[in-house]
Amino acid sequence: MLLSILSRFRKATPAVETKSLASPEPWLFELFGAPSTLSGVTVTPHTAMTCAPVAAAVRAISEAIGQLPLHVYKKLPDGGKEKATDHPLYRLLHDAPNSWTPSALFRSLITADALLQPYGGFAQIVRTNGGVHEIIRLDPALSSITIDYSNYEPQYALKTDGKSPARNIPASDIVHLHTPAYNPSRGLVGEAREAIALALILERNAARLFGKRTTPGGVVTLKDVTTPEGIAKMRAAWKATVGGAENTGETVFIPADMTWQNTTMTSVDAQFLEMRSFAIGDIARFFRVSPHILAQLDRATMKNVESLGQEFLSQTLLPWIKRWEQELALKLLTPEERDQFVIEFNLDGFARADLLARSQAMSTNVQARIFSPNEARAIGFNLPPYEGGDTYENFNTSSAHAGGKLSGQSNDNQNDPEAA
Repeated sequence: MLLSILSRFRKATPAVETKSLASPEPWLFELFGAPSTLSGVTVTPHTAMTCAPVAAAVRAISEAIGQLPLHVYKKLPDGGKEKATDHPLYRLLHDAPNSWTPSALFRSLITADALLQPYGGFAQIVRTNGGVHEIIRLDPALSSITIDYSNYEPQYALKTDGKSPARNIPASDIVHLHTPAYNPSRGLVGEAREAIALALILERNAARLFGKRTTPGGVVTLKDVTTPEGIAKMRAAWKATVGGAENTGETVFIPADMTWQNTTMTSVDAQFLEMRSFAIGDIARFFRVSPHILAQLDRATMKNVESLGQEFLSQTLLPWIKRWEQELALKLLTPEERDQFVIEFNLDGFARADLLARSQAMSTNVQARIFSPNEARAIGFNLPPYEGGDTYENFNTSSAHAGGKLSGQSNDNQNDPEAA
Protein backbone atom coordinates (compact mmCIF):
# COMPACT_ATOMS: atom_id res chain seq x y z
CA MET A 1 0.00 0.00 0.00
CA LEU A 2 2.79 2.39 0.98
CA LEU A 3 4.72 1.64 -2.21
CA SER A 4 1.62 2.34 -4.26
CA ILE A 5 1.16 5.76 -2.64
CA LEU A 6 4.84 6.62 -3.19
CA SER A 7 4.68 5.57 -6.84
CA ARG A 8 1.64 7.80 -7.42
CA PHE A 9 3.39 10.69 -5.68
CA ARG A 10 6.41 10.31 -7.95
CA LYS A 11 4.18 10.39 -11.02
CA ALA A 12 2.36 13.51 -9.81
CA THR A 13 5.56 15.38 -8.89
CA PRO A 14 7.50 16.77 -11.88
CA ALA A 15 11.12 15.75 -12.12
CA VAL A 16 13.75 18.33 -11.22
CA GLU A 17 15.92 19.01 -14.25
CA THR A 18 19.61 19.43 -13.45
CA LYS A 19 22.03 21.41 -15.55
CA SER A 20 25.80 21.26 -15.65
CA LEU A 21 28.11 24.24 -16.06
CA ALA A 22 28.82 23.02 -19.58
CA SER A 23 25.29 24.05 -20.61
CA PRO A 24 24.01 26.37 -17.89
CA GLU A 25 20.60 27.89 -17.55
CA PRO A 26 20.24 31.69 -17.95
CA TRP A 27 19.76 32.12 -14.18
CA LEU A 28 23.27 30.72 -13.64
CA PHE A 29 24.68 33.62 -15.59
CA GLU A 30 22.66 35.99 -13.39
CA LEU A 31 24.02 34.19 -10.30
CA PHE A 32 27.63 34.63 -11.35
CA GLY A 33 27.15 38.25 -12.48
CA ALA A 34 27.02 37.59 -16.22
CA PRO A 35 23.40 38.18 -17.29
CA SER A 36 22.47 37.45 -20.88
CA THR A 37 21.30 40.28 -23.09
CA LEU A 38 18.24 40.79 -25.26
CA SER A 39 20.34 39.79 -28.24
CA GLY A 40 21.26 36.50 -26.58
CA VAL A 41 24.96 37.33 -26.17
CA THR A 42 26.40 36.86 -22.69
CA VAL A 43 28.64 39.77 -21.70
CA THR A 44 31.32 39.29 -19.04
CA PRO A 45 34.44 41.34 -18.27
CA HIS A 46 36.48 38.87 -20.35
CA THR A 47 34.15 38.83 -23.36
CA ALA A 48 33.80 42.62 -23.16
CA MET A 49 37.56 42.98 -23.67
CA THR A 50 37.23 41.11 -26.99
CA CYS A 51 35.13 44.05 -28.19
CA ALA A 52 37.49 46.56 -29.82
CA PRO A 53 35.79 49.79 -28.55
CA VAL A 54 35.66 48.47 -24.96
CA ALA A 55 39.31 47.40 -25.06
CA ALA A 56 40.31 50.81 -26.44
CA ALA A 57 38.38 52.69 -23.73
CA VAL A 58 39.72 50.54 -20.87
CA ARG A 59 43.30 50.76 -22.07
CA ALA A 60 43.10 54.51 -22.72
CA ILE A 61 41.98 55.23 -19.14
CA SER A 62 44.02 52.62 -17.27
CA GLU A 63 47.28 53.22 -19.14
CA ALA A 64 46.95 56.99 -18.70
CA ILE A 65 46.53 56.54 -14.93
CA GLY A 66 49.52 54.21 -14.90
CA GLN A 67 51.87 56.59 -16.70
CA LEU A 68 51.29 59.53 -14.34
CA PRO A 69 53.93 59.95 -11.59
CA LEU A 70 52.50 59.50 -8.08
CA HIS A 71 54.19 61.35 -5.19
CA VAL A 72 53.86 61.87 -1.47
CA TYR A 73 54.18 65.58 -0.67
CA LYS A 74 54.82 67.32 2.62
CA LYS A 75 52.72 70.41 3.31
CA LEU A 76 54.75 73.56 3.99
CA PRO A 77 53.78 76.32 6.42
CA ASP A 78 53.48 78.87 3.59
CA GLY A 79 50.84 76.74 1.82
CA GLY A 80 53.22 75.09 -0.64
CA LYS A 81 54.42 71.50 -0.71
CA GLU A 82 57.57 69.53 -1.40
CA LYS A 83 58.26 65.89 -2.19
CA ALA A 84 58.53 63.78 0.95
CA THR A 85 61.08 61.33 -0.45
CA ASP A 86 61.97 60.18 3.08
CA HIS A 87 58.40 59.07 3.85
CA PRO A 88 58.03 55.24 3.97
CA LEU A 89 55.13 55.38 1.49
CA TYR A 90 57.03 57.34 -1.15
CA ARG A 91 58.86 54.38 -2.69
CA LEU A 92 55.79 52.14 -2.46
CA LEU A 93 53.63 54.56 -4.41
CA HIS A 94 56.19 56.07 -6.76
CA ASP A 95 58.39 53.04 -7.54
CA ALA A 96 56.80 49.68 -6.65
CA PRO A 97 54.06 48.70 -4.17
CA ASN A 98 55.62 45.23 -3.83
CA SER A 99 58.70 43.34 -4.98
CA TRP A 100 57.18 42.05 -8.26
CA THR A 101 54.88 44.81 -9.56
CA PRO A 102 56.01 48.26 -10.78
CA SER A 103 53.86 51.17 -9.70
CA ALA A 104 52.66 52.00 -13.23
CA LEU A 105 51.53 48.43 -13.91
CA PHE A 106 49.90 48.18 -10.47
CA ARG A 107 47.74 51.26 -11.01
CA SER A 108 46.89 50.30 -14.61
CA LEU A 109 45.65 46.85 -13.62
CA ILE A 110 43.51 48.06 -10.72
CA THR A 111 42.00 50.84 -12.83
CA ALA A 112 41.14 48.25 -15.50
CA ASP A 113 39.54 46.09 -12.79
CA ALA A 114 37.43 49.06 -11.67
CA LEU A 115 36.26 49.63 -15.25
CA LEU A 116 35.40 45.98 -15.91
CA GLN A 117 34.66 44.09 -12.70
CA PRO A 118 31.64 44.29 -10.38
CA TYR A 119 32.31 46.48 -7.33
CA GLY A 120 35.65 47.69 -8.78
CA GLY A 121 39.33 46.97 -8.27
CA PHE A 122 40.95 45.83 -5.03
CA ALA A 123 44.36 45.67 -3.40
CA GLN A 124 45.33 44.35 0.02
CA ILE A 125 47.53 46.38 2.37
CA VAL A 126 50.10 44.28 4.23
CA ARG A 127 51.24 45.95 7.45
CA THR A 128 54.24 45.08 9.64
CA ASN A 129 55.16 46.77 12.92
CA GLY A 130 52.34 49.27 12.45
CA GLY A 131 53.55 50.46 9.04
CA VAL A 132 52.68 49.61 5.44
CA HIS A 133 55.05 46.92 4.15
CA GLU A 134 53.54 46.30 0.69
CA ILE A 135 50.32 46.59 -1.34
CA ILE A 136 49.16 43.57 -3.36
CA ARG A 137 46.57 43.64 -6.14
CA LEU A 138 43.77 41.09 -5.70
CA ASP A 139 43.48 39.51 -9.12
CA PRO A 140 39.78 38.77 -9.89
CA ALA A 141 40.86 35.74 -11.93
CA LEU A 142 42.43 34.16 -8.84
CA SER A 143 40.21 35.35 -6.00
CA SER A 144 36.80 36.87 -5.41
CA ILE A 145 35.83 39.69 -3.06
CA THR A 146 32.42 39.88 -1.41
CA ILE A 147 31.22 43.11 0.19
CA ASP A 148 28.56 43.50 2.85
CA TYR A 149 27.04 46.99 3.05
CA SER A 150 24.33 46.09 5.57
CA ASN A 151 25.98 48.17 8.34
CA TYR A 152 26.84 51.04 5.99
CA GLU A 153 30.57 50.50 6.54
CA PRO A 154 31.68 47.90 3.98
CA GLN A 155 32.77 44.51 5.26
CA TYR A 156 35.19 42.69 2.94
CA ALA A 157 35.67 38.94 2.62
CA LEU A 158 38.25 37.28 0.37
CA LYS A 159 37.70 33.82 -1.10
CA THR A 160 40.63 32.28 -2.96
CA ASP A 161 39.24 28.81 -3.78
CA GLY A 162 36.12 26.69 -3.54
CA LYS A 163 37.26 24.70 -0.50
CA SER A 164 38.53 27.17 2.08
CA PRO A 165 36.07 29.51 3.81
CA ALA A 166 36.11 33.21 3.01
CA ARG A 167 38.60 35.27 4.99
CA ASN A 168 37.42 38.58 6.45
CA ILE A 169 39.66 41.60 5.83
CA PRO A 170 39.24 44.94 7.64
CA ALA A 171 38.20 47.82 5.42
CA SER A 172 41.29 49.73 6.54
CA ASP A 173 43.46 47.07 4.89
CA ILE A 174 41.72 47.16 1.51
CA VAL A 175 42.40 49.72 -1.24
CA HIS A 176 39.05 49.80 -3.05
CA LEU A 177 38.82 51.69 -6.32
CA HIS A 178 35.05 51.80 -6.79
CA THR A 179 33.31 51.13 -10.06
CA PRO A 180 31.54 54.16 -11.61
CA ALA A 181 28.43 52.02 -12.16
CA TYR A 182 25.23 53.08 -10.39
CA ASN A 183 24.65 49.43 -9.39
CA PRO A 184 28.02 48.24 -8.02
CA SER A 185 27.02 44.57 -8.12
CA ARG A 186 26.72 44.74 -11.92
CA GLY A 187 29.68 46.95 -12.64
CA LEU A 188 30.09 49.18 -15.64
CA VAL A 189 30.22 46.21 -18.03
CA GLY A 190 26.97 44.86 -16.58
CA GLU A 191 25.17 48.17 -17.05
CA ALA A 192 26.52 48.60 -20.58
CA ARG A 193 25.97 44.97 -21.55
CA GLU A 194 23.31 45.70 -24.22
CA ALA A 195 25.55 48.19 -26.05
CA ILE A 196 28.55 45.87 -25.77
CA ALA A 197 26.49 42.89 -26.98
CA LEU A 198 25.34 44.87 -30.03
CA ALA A 199 28.94 45.74 -30.91
CA LEU A 200 29.98 42.10 -30.48
CA ILE A 201 27.17 40.88 -32.73
CA LEU A 202 28.08 43.39 -35.44
CA GLU A 203 31.74 42.34 -35.25
CA ARG A 204 30.84 38.65 -35.49
CA ASN A 205 28.45 39.19 -38.38
CA ALA A 206 31.10 41.09 -40.28
CA ALA A 207 33.58 38.27 -39.67
CA ARG A 208 31.08 35.67 -40.88
CA LEU A 209 30.19 37.76 -43.93
CA PHE A 210 33.77 37.90 -45.16
CA GLY A 211 34.88 34.58 -43.71
CA LYS A 212 32.17 32.30 -45.05
CA ARG A 213 30.71 34.45 -47.84
CA THR A 214 27.17 34.14 -46.49
CA THR A 215 25.86 36.22 -49.42
CA PRO A 216 26.53 34.75 -52.90
CA GLY A 217 27.34 37.01 -55.84
CA GLY A 218 24.25 35.85 -57.74
CA VAL A 219 21.93 32.97 -58.58
CA VAL A 220 21.52 31.29 -62.04
CA THR A 221 18.22 29.44 -62.56
CA LEU A 222 18.09 26.61 -65.15
CA LYS A 223 14.67 25.53 -66.40
CA ASP A 224 15.35 22.32 -68.33
CA VAL A 225 18.61 21.14 -66.76
CA THR A 226 17.96 19.00 -63.67
CA THR A 227 20.67 16.32 -63.55
CA PRO A 228 23.89 16.89 -61.57
CA GLU A 229 25.98 16.27 -64.71
CA GLY A 230 24.03 18.89 -66.68
CA ILE A 231 24.32 21.44 -63.86
CA ALA A 232 28.07 20.84 -63.64
CA LYS A 233 28.49 21.42 -67.38
CA MET A 234 26.45 24.62 -67.31
CA ARG A 235 28.45 25.83 -64.29
CA ALA A 236 31.73 25.24 -66.13
CA ALA A 237 30.39 27.04 -69.20
CA TRP A 238 29.21 29.97 -67.08
CA LYS A 239 32.61 30.32 -65.39
CA ALA A 240 34.35 30.19 -68.74
CA THR A 241 32.10 33.00 -70.00
CA VAL A 242 32.21 35.41 -67.04
CA GLY A 243 35.26 34.26 -65.03
CA GLY A 244 38.74 35.77 -65.14
CA ALA A 245 40.06 39.30 -65.31
CA GLU A 246 39.83 39.38 -69.12
CA ASN A 247 36.02 39.13 -68.93
CA THR A 248 35.57 41.97 -66.48
CA GLY A 249 32.92 44.41 -67.72
CA GLU A 250 31.89 42.24 -70.68
CA THR A 251 28.23 41.93 -71.65
CA VAL A 252 26.88 38.42 -71.01
CA PHE A 253 24.37 36.75 -73.33
CA ILE A 254 22.43 33.87 -71.80
CA PRO A 255 19.94 31.42 -73.35
CA ALA A 256 16.23 31.97 -72.97
CA ASP A 257 15.88 29.06 -70.54
CA MET A 258 18.27 30.67 -68.02
CA THR A 259 17.64 33.56 -65.58
CA TRP A 260 20.12 35.59 -63.49
CA GLN A 261 19.46 37.23 -60.09
CA ASN A 262 21.96 39.59 -58.48
CA THR A 263 22.42 39.12 -54.70
CA THR A 264 25.39 41.38 -53.94
CA MET A 265 25.32 43.96 -51.16
CA THR A 266 22.96 46.89 -51.78
CA SER A 267 22.90 50.39 -50.36
CA VAL A 268 20.53 49.19 -47.62
CA ASP A 269 23.11 46.64 -46.48
CA ALA A 270 25.67 49.43 -46.32
CA GLN A 271 23.80 50.78 -43.26
CA PHE A 272 25.62 48.01 -41.41
CA LEU A 273 28.69 50.26 -41.26
CA GLU A 274 26.68 53.09 -39.75
CA MET A 275 25.34 50.71 -37.10
CA ARG A 276 28.89 49.76 -36.15
CA SER A 277 29.80 53.42 -35.87
CA PHE A 278 26.79 54.07 -33.65
CA ALA A 279 27.76 51.12 -31.41
CA ILE A 280 31.21 52.65 -30.90
CA GLY A 281 29.64 55.96 -29.87
CA ASP A 282 27.34 54.20 -27.41
CA ILE A 283 30.24 52.47 -25.68
CA ALA A 284 32.16 55.76 -25.57
CA ARG A 285 29.23 57.30 -23.68
CA PHE A 286 29.27 54.57 -21.04
CA PHE A 287 33.00 54.91 -20.42
CA ARG A 288 32.89 58.73 -20.69
CA VAL A 289 35.55 59.02 -23.37
CA SER A 290 35.45 60.98 -26.61
CA PRO A 291 35.06 58.87 -29.78
CA HIS A 292 38.48 60.02 -30.99
CA ILE A 293 40.02 58.12 -28.04
CA LEU A 294 38.51 54.98 -29.58
CA ALA A 295 40.19 55.81 -32.92
CA GLN A 296 36.97 57.15 -34.45
CA LEU A 297 38.31 60.37 -35.96
CA ASP A 298 35.28 61.44 -38.00
CA ARG A 299 35.02 64.81 -36.23
CA ALA A 300 38.61 65.25 -35.12
CA THR A 301 40.64 67.93 -36.91
CA MET A 302 44.07 69.44 -36.47
CA LYS A 303 42.46 72.48 -34.85
CA ASN A 304 40.40 70.71 -32.19
CA VAL A 305 42.59 67.71 -31.36
CA GLU A 306 44.37 69.69 -28.60
CA SER A 307 41.07 70.68 -26.98
CA LEU A 308 39.89 67.08 -27.27
CA GLY A 309 43.00 65.96 -25.40
CA GLN A 310 42.30 68.50 -22.67
CA GLU A 311 38.72 67.25 -22.50
CA PHE A 312 39.99 63.70 -21.98
CA LEU A 313 42.08 64.92 -19.04
CA SER A 314 39.40 67.05 -17.38
CA GLN A 315 36.26 65.01 -18.08
CA THR A 316 37.56 61.44 -18.10
CA LEU A 317 40.79 61.16 -16.13
CA LEU A 318 40.33 63.67 -13.30
CA PRO A 319 37.50 61.69 -11.65
CA TRP A 320 39.73 58.60 -11.62
CA ILE A 321 42.69 60.61 -10.35
CA LYS A 322 40.62 61.94 -7.44
CA ARG A 323 39.36 58.44 -6.65
CA TRP A 324 42.95 57.20 -6.43
CA GLU A 325 44.28 60.12 -4.41
CA GLN A 326 41.52 60.13 -1.81
CA GLU A 327 41.39 56.34 -1.42
CA LEU A 328 45.16 56.10 -0.92
CA ALA A 329 45.17 58.99 1.56
CA LEU A 330 42.28 57.45 3.50
CA LYS A 331 43.76 53.96 3.74
CA LEU A 332 47.52 54.62 3.89
CA LEU A 333 47.86 57.83 5.92
CA THR A 334 46.88 58.15 9.56
CA PRO A 335 44.60 61.06 10.58
CA GLU A 336 47.65 62.85 11.99
CA GLU A 337 49.62 62.32 8.78
CA ARG A 338 46.81 63.72 6.64
CA ASP A 339 47.41 67.09 8.28
CA GLN A 340 51.07 66.98 7.24
CA PHE A 341 51.21 64.98 3.99
CA VAL A 342 49.23 64.66 0.78
CA ILE A 343 49.26 62.00 -1.97
CA GLU A 344 48.90 63.46 -5.46
CA PHE A 345 49.53 62.64 -9.10
CA ASN A 346 51.82 64.89 -11.11
CA LEU A 347 49.78 65.87 -14.16
CA ASP A 348 52.85 67.34 -15.83
CA GLY A 349 53.46 63.83 -17.13
CA PHE A 350 50.93 64.49 -19.91
CA ALA A 351 53.10 67.26 -21.33
CA ARG A 352 56.15 65.02 -21.65
CA ALA A 353 54.91 63.60 -24.94
CA ASP A 354 55.11 67.02 -26.65
CA LEU A 355 58.52 68.67 -26.43
CA LEU A 356 57.30 72.02 -27.78
CA ALA A 357 54.33 72.18 -25.40
CA ARG A 358 56.56 71.22 -22.47
CA SER A 359 59.15 73.88 -23.36
CA GLN A 360 56.51 76.58 -23.71
CA ALA A 361 54.87 75.63 -20.42
CA MET A 362 58.16 75.70 -18.51
CA SER A 363 59.17 79.03 -20.10
CA THR A 364 55.83 80.61 -19.20
CA ASN A 365 56.08 79.40 -15.59
CA VAL A 366 59.60 80.76 -15.25
CA GLN A 367 58.59 84.15 -16.69
CA ALA A 368 55.61 84.31 -14.34
CA ARG A 369 57.98 83.49 -11.44
CA ILE A 370 56.00 80.34 -10.58
CA PHE A 371 59.07 78.16 -11.18
CA SER A 372 62.72 79.01 -10.87
CA PRO A 373 64.90 77.97 -13.83
CA ASN A 374 66.28 75.05 -11.83
CA GLU A 375 62.78 73.85 -10.93
CA ALA A 376 61.73 74.06 -14.57
CA ARG A 377 64.81 72.08 -15.61
CA ALA A 378 64.03 69.37 -13.08
CA ILE A 379 60.26 69.15 -13.69
CA GLY A 380 60.19 69.59 -17.44
CA PHE A 381 63.43 68.02 -18.63
CA ASN A 382 64.91 66.09 -15.68
CA LEU A 383 68.11 68.14 -15.92
CA PRO A 384 70.47 69.05 -13.03
CA PRO A 385 70.45 72.58 -11.55
CA TYR A 386 73.01 75.24 -12.44
CA GLU A 387 74.49 77.98 -10.31
CA GLY A 388 72.24 81.02 -10.04
CA GLY A 389 69.19 79.16 -11.32
CA ASP A 390 67.24 79.27 -8.06
CA THR A 391 66.19 82.91 -8.47
CA TYR A 392 62.56 83.72 -9.30
CA GLU A 393 63.07 86.36 -11.97
CA ASN A 394 61.57 87.26 -15.34
CA PHE A 395 64.66 87.60 -17.52
CA ASN A 396 62.71 89.37 -20.26
CA THR A 397 61.83 92.35 -18.03
CA SER A 398 64.63 92.35 -15.46
CA SER A 399 68.07 93.93 -15.66
CA ALA A 400 69.45 91.21 -13.45
CA HIS A 401 71.97 90.13 -16.04
CA ALA A 402 72.82 93.68 -17.18
CA GLY A 403 74.30 95.02 -13.95
CA GLY A 404 71.16 95.14 -11.81
CA LYS A 405 70.58 94.38 -8.15
CA LEU A 406 70.90 90.62 -8.55
CA SER A 407 74.45 91.12 -9.84
CA GLY A 408 75.39 93.28 -6.87
CA GLN A 409 74.52 96.70 -8.32
CA SER A 410 71.55 99.05 -8.07
CA ASN A 411 68.83 99.43 -10.69
CA ASP A 412 67.95 102.86 -9.29
CA ASN A 413 69.94 105.50 -11.22
CA GLN A 414 69.13 108.12 -8.59
CA ASN A 415 70.94 106.13 -5.89
CA ASP A 416 73.79 105.09 -8.14
CA PRO A 417 76.81 107.37 -7.54
CA GLU A 418 78.33 106.56 -10.92
CA ALA A 419 75.12 107.51 -12.74
CA ALA A 420 75.04 110.85 -10.96
